[in-house]
Amino acid sequence: MFLDPAIRDWVLFPITVIMVLVGVFRHQLTILMTGEPPKADTKDLRQGKALMRGQVLAQNKSYIPASAFVERKQYLCDAYEKGTYLKNKASKEQNAANLMADPKNMEVMMDGMKKQMMGIVPQTLIMGWIQFFFSGFILIKLPFPLGVRFKQMLQSGIMTPNMDVKWVSSLSWYFINLFGLRGVFSLILGGENSADGTRDMAAMSTMGAMGQQPGQPQDYNKLFLSMKDNLSIIYHEWDLDNIEQRVLVKYGKQARLFKSARK
Repeated sequence: MFLDPAIRDWVLFPITVIMVLVGVFRHQLTILMTGEPPKADTKDLRQGKALMRGQVLAQNKSYIPASAFVERKQYLCDAYEKGTYLKNKASKEQNAANLMADPKNMEVMMDGMKKQMMGIVPQTLIMGWIQFFFSGFILIKLPFPLGVRFKQMLQSGIMTPNMDVKWVSSLSWYFINLFGLRGVFSLILGGENSADGTRDMAAMSTMGAMGQQPGQPQDYNKLFLSMKDNLSIIYHEWDLDNIEQRVLVKYGKQARLFKSARK
């Protein structure tokens, strides 16, 4: 099977160029709408760092002795329960309505919603444009062989079970560009850009797993109590416990010492 060169000139290249231009336009529009990010409050940073401290302790528990781990765990659990690191200790039992009433939280939520809309709307329009005008098009043939498992990923929207896996459809080319243009956007706009759609997809999936809406302010009191419960049930085992015997056994010295002791 051969492809018409007009498909390359009028379908393949335009889809890639339009996705790059839309990403650049989205980045500039996001900067224009959101403006400069507000300076973080010291108490807000303290809340986040305190929560991160518990996560670091849970992840690296095996690198410290049991006594040090118990001491740190007890201190953090008491601090989380008493609300030591909360921004406003008086409103420890605040609910979602109180969080939404804070002007700073409202501003953060609105900025998050703007960024989400700037990511969802362009990608939806581009996908609809490709499905309406180029549905069923074969755009390119990959120069390397692939397994049958890649067929569903590379030939989306085409019901051809006997076609070679190396042929790529228009809809699959859209998803390849969606995930593959990250390096191009980083080169053009810098590392911290708003043109990468996969970053928003990852953020939305993470918030959905946590049961949180995009842009919604976090209730650190609940997060601290949840981290306290996680630390309370962690089983600790020090990596250096009985390290002398393990090293001797690993290098075959333990058996020799046992034989010499018997003699």
